[in-house]
Amino acid sequence: MLKEFKDFIAKGNVMDLAVGIIIGAAFTAIVSSLVADLINPIIGLVLGGVDFTNMYLVLSGDVPAGASLDAAREAGAAVFAYGAFITAVINFLIIAFVVFMLIKAVKKIQAEKPAEPAEPAAPKGPSELDVLLEIRDQLKK
Repeated sequence: MLKEFKDFIAKGNVMDLAVGIIIGAAFTAIVSSLVADLINPIIGLVLGGVDFTNMYLVLSGDVPAGASLDAAREAGAAVFAYGAFITAVINFLIIAFVVFMLIKAVKKIQAEKPAEPAEPAAPKGPSELDVLLEIRDQLKK
């Protein structure tokens, strides 16, 4: 059983999947930083200084005016954090777009890859009927 498991893990598909998951996790961190540190401030500037990460509505509980989302959560208030949702949607759209572009590039590379030349067919010898006819003709002589 251990040998079967080792063979399973050593297959290319499993290793490719593991590498994909690791790179995907690292890429998600990069995109999260891109959205939080670069895109949201620009959108906030365009919208008049709005910071998505701290946009929320208090559903129940007491929260001081102007408190951050983290402060509201620490105070035990039930909050409707729509700003965090907007950030998550922006993250998703960026990741989906980058994945789309990667798949498009891979398909383009695969389409450009020259087809491997087919091996020439082995020279076709005489058919069984041809051999039998030749034997018959030889016997007639």
